Amino acid sequence: MDLSEQLKKLFPNHQPLPEKPTVEVEKDLFIQKDPIICQYEKRHGKPTTIIAGYSGDTEDFKLLAKAIKTKFSVGGSFKDEQLIIQGNFRDQIMAFLKDKGFKVKRVGG
Repeated sequence: MDLSEQLKKLFPNHQPLPEKPTVEVEKDLFIQKDPIICQYEKRHGKPTTIIAGYSGDTEDFKLLAKAIKTKFSVGGSFKDEQLIIQGNFRDQIMAFLKDKGFKVKRVGG
C-alpha cells in the first residue's frame, strides 16, 4: 500500500489538485572572446579555486557561479569580480565551462 492509497482511506472526499508541469528556463549566458581565468591558490592553508576574467554582466556571472556551486556541491563566494570556490575543483570547473561554450585558461601550478 503506497502513500496515495493511505491518504484516500484517511480523506475519502479529497480531490487532489492537478500537477503543474515545472519548466526550468535556462538563461543564455554571454559567451566572451577572451578566456576565463581559472587558477588554484592556497589561502590560509586551504585550497581554493578562483575564477576571474568574465567580461559579461555581473548578474550573468552570479548565475554562472550559482550553477557551478550547485553542480559540484561546494561553497564559495563572489567578490571583486571573482568567484572563489572552496577546494581544488579547477579541472572539473574547466571541463564544465568548456561544455557551456566558454574558453578557459589554466593559471598557476
